[in-house]
Amino acid sequence: MKPPATLSPMVSALTTGVAAERYLRQRRRSRVFFDDIARAGATFERPIPLRQPFVFYEGHLPAFVVNTLLKLALGRPGLDARYEELFARGIDPKDESSVPEESRWPPREEVLAYVAAAEAAVVETLESLELQGTAAPAVAREAVHTILEHEAMHQETLLYMAHRLEPSRKRPPAGFALETAGSPPEPRAVRIPAGVARLGKPPELPFGWDNELPPQRVEVPAFSLDVYDVTNRDYLSFVEAGGYRRRELWSDAGWAWREEHGVAHPLFWEAGTSGKPGKPGDWLWRGMYQRVPLPAAWPVWVSGEEAAAYARWAGRRLPTEPELQRAAYGTPEGDERSYPWGEAPPDATRGRFDFQGPDPVPVGSRPAGASAFGIHDLVGNGWEWTSTVFAGFPGFRPMATYPQYSADFFDGAHWVLKGASPATDRSLLRKSLRNWFRPNYPYVYASFRCASS
Repeated sequence: MKPPATLSPMVSALTTGVAAERYLRQRRRSRVFFDDIARAGATFERPIPLRQPFVFYEGHLPAFVVNTLLKLALGRPGLDARYEELFARGIDPKDESSVPEESRWPPREEVLAYVAAAEAAVVETLESLELQGTAAPAVAREAVHTILEHEAMHQETLLYMAHRLEPSRKRPPAGFALETAGSPPEPRAVRIPAGVARLGKPPELPFGWDNELPPQRVEVPAFSLDVYDVTNRDYLSFVEAGGYRRRELWSDAGWAWREEHGVAHPLFWEAGTSGKPGKPGDWLWRGMYQRVPLPAAWPVWVSGEEAAAYARWAGRRLPTEPELQRAAYGTPEGDERSYPWGEAPPDATRGRFDFQGPDPVPVGSRPAGASAFGIHDLVGNGWEWTSTVFAGFPGFRPMATYPQYSADFFDGAHWVLKGASPATDRSLLRKSLRNWFRPNYPYVYASFRCASS
């Protein structure tokens, strides 16, 4: 396969040794996950109907690397044409009727043999590939970043898929504990003065996906934004007020989704022992490894349609992408930070991210991560829904090594999310990263906060 002729303007400082080490670290994490899934007897299960079974992703991750780095970027032959087609790409169907049926997934032993062969070929390539200097092919640099971030992103997808398996089927890691104590802080908002939001990848960052380019400056009028994400306690008031039965609070698409699927509460909530929820003690949180009484101080995780309905009920709205960008990274002085808290590297004191755990923590419990405007949890504890429809920035150009990554989703049916969740790798915490989902997709670890003009 001939390498592509055109490239996105991305520059890499990634060294050969660092690339190989990062790749192996990602693979170790993925192997532990898939082994746990096999131990639970779920390798061929599809706990989310809109996603492929776990076995697909076990083959997809190495096949994507072979297809992207070895074949596309370097023009080398693949290892197994059948597997590199079978495991080429995942799905994002509108509904279950669009999900393809694959009745002949190969046995896991055969998939693992392909995985081992692919890993060996990729490591050998990464250890010999020139990634710096004028002789380094730009397409190879882009491909290496692509494969590393792609695997980290899929690890988050795999975790929220595993969340839908019965908790008792999974084994918690050593030292696992939930942080549920404490009452939630009282909701309050702060005023963000008018200013500029800088969207997209700044020149000093070594990589950005095509939807992060070219960088943009957007004038943002003054607005107010919640200091804390909406908590389970806050959202319970909406549920008890009949929010799921009030047609006027929902968009046409949101109401149709709610009616079709009988949605009456967040996916992560379940009825307690009484079976008739009516107060906090009657609700349970379905965690990864156990069900617990609904933690009032945790952020509520919901779909975009549910978030928008709550905001209308509260007389507010969801923030736009530029508003959330300004609130997270802007300062009263008008400049921008690399992270909401400043320039210090991300660590566990700043937020709930980088696979610290599969469940959230109380809002506001990581004050060292607050933004310059005093807003908490803008990175970590749950992606943040915006009202912005996902689209390319003016001047958008598909990237060479994964041209369909963004463009296939510029369909008006996906919304932008910012921030990070507990299962977001620290390498993905750059301020320009844009996530996106259909607003009726309830499985992702996504929170929200309200804004007003």
